[in-house]
Amino acid sequence: MMELYGLKNCDTCRKAKKALDGAQVRYAFHDIREEPPTKMQVGHWAKAAGWEKLLNKSSTTWRNLDEAQKTGITEKKALALMAEHPTLIKRPVIETIIDKGPTQVFVGWSKDVQNEVLS
Repeated sequence: MMELYGLKNCDTCRKAKKALDGAQVRYAFHDIREEPPTKMQVGHWAKAAGWEKLLNKSSTTWRNLDEAQKTGITEKKALALMAEHPTLIKRPVIETIIDKGPTQVFVGWSKDVQNEVLS
């Protein structure tokens, strides 16, 4: 089972959902606008995938932040911003849930992520 976090109108998330459906992979989709992740979830994703990878600096939300918010970005500051503005999170975030094992976290829908998730 997988958890897929993203935006329902995001092209990349749609591609991921289509590929998962085609491969008959069971997953639950969570729109981060309707169901914002908790600060704890964002922290877990950042720890697993790296906060720099998780922070989407090419998003409209990032561009609309005050310069003071973007200057001197640290992990702590980035996590707080992503918890406050979930659209700053690079999409999709995919959590694989393995029975009684560690959860894997993937960010984005690159060829590498596709190979890992669909294999």
